Amino acid sequence: MEKTFVMLKSDGLQRGLLGNVLSRIESKGYSILALKVQNMTLEQLEKHYDGHQDKPYFPNLVEYLTSGPVVHMVIGGENVVAGMRKMSGATDPAKADLGTVRGDLAQDMTKNLIHTSDSLENAAREIALYLTPEEIIE
Repeated sequence: MEKTFVMLKSDGLQRGLLGNVLSRIESKGYSILALKVQNMTLEQLEKHYDGHQDKPYFPNLVEYLTSGPVVHMVIGGENVVAGMRKMSGATDPAKADLGTVRGDLAQDMTKNLIHTSDSLENAAREIALYLTPEEIIE
């Protein structure tokens, strides 16, 4: 079984969309192996977005992701990395298909609700940034 990292960003939690997102994940048949509500730190964001600190959008990203708590999740299932990426939809909600999290729920490119790992390698790295092995159900 593959594992991937999913983050419901601060606007998703502020807007009360956690239940909607969890329902979609469970309806797809994926397993929720860990779920943790946490305030992001600058140190975590710098590690997560390594190589992006010099980008013009990075200060706004930090402001957005520290504006309130986020939900870190480990999701398990067959082909879960690709499946969660598809379920999330295009990064730009205006281009995301209806039926995806972003296509149905996200407001704009800056507040796009959800992050999902793009590979097994990044999933492992991102999981390790936010969760300990003891917090993950095997």
